[in-house]
Amino acid sequence: MGDPRPEGGAGRTITQLVRAKWFAGALFGALALALTFLTLPIVAILVEESPGELVGSLDDSGVLDALWLSLRTTLTAVVIIVIVGTPAAYLLATRRFRGRELVITLVELPLVMPPAVAGVALLAALGREGLIGGAIEDAGLRLVFETAGVVVALTFVAAPFYVRGAQVAFGSVDRSWLEASRTLGSSEARTFVRIAIPTAAPGLLAGLALAWGRALGEFGATLIFAGSFRGRTQTAPLAIYERLGTDFTAALALSAVLVSVSAALLLSIKLLSGRRAFDAVD
Repeated sequence: MGDPRPEGGAGRTITQLVRAKWFAGALFGALALALTFLTLPIVAILVEESPGELVGSLDDSGVLDALWLSLRTTLTAVVIIVIVGTPAAYLLATRRFRGRELVITLVELPLVMPPAVAGVALLAALGREGLIGGAIEDAGLRLVFETAGVVVALTFVAAPFYVRGAQVAFGSVDRSWLEASRTLGSSEARTFVRIAIPTAAPGLLAGLALAWGRALGEFGATLIFAGSFRGRTQTAPLAIYERLGTDFTAALALSAVLVSVSAALLLSIKLLSGRRAFDAVD
């Protein structure tokens, strides 16, 4: 009788190969299904109407005002988020103190808060009859139904995306680099600027992209807290909603602009992050 082990071994090898190919096929199938589901609506926005009709629909003062307002308010919100959120995230990433987990939870809470609830919360805190709304108005600053209120709403809903990403980025920085900088005589502030921020830059940029994208798409909190007044508080998402029942082509055109801006933003951030990572390896 011959030795059955080689044949059995070959059989097991074939079985393992079949199983491996089956699993790989399942993985690619899942990716194809997810990709189709996620990209089909985006493609539909771009092909539902001809490019000429989409561009022509943008030649409207209300549409242009909404786009310009979205650009101004999101840029302002992002600047505020980066200025305040970067050192705050660094503190959360590098310090351990009593109540830290509670602080992180409070910072991240708007991530899971429904947009309508966020708008109501802003009214309860900053509205005319809110906790500090009266003091704010007495100081001469009006937020409700004003452009400044749009910035507040965008900052509130988008800030946690950046702070969370920045905290993770700072947490991944090699602590020995920071300690070496301090040992060589650099202050903590100088170490933060010269070592921590450049090293964590890819993560900071990714968090910035998420925050900016979230701000561009904000709808519910802005509508409740700032309203939808053309030229003053009507951002592009609010203009899309207003035009759905009257001018669907204009709604598609505005949607296409937001999709294009968001895609360009994400792609540029990924390219910049990849280049920084490559430079760091070199």
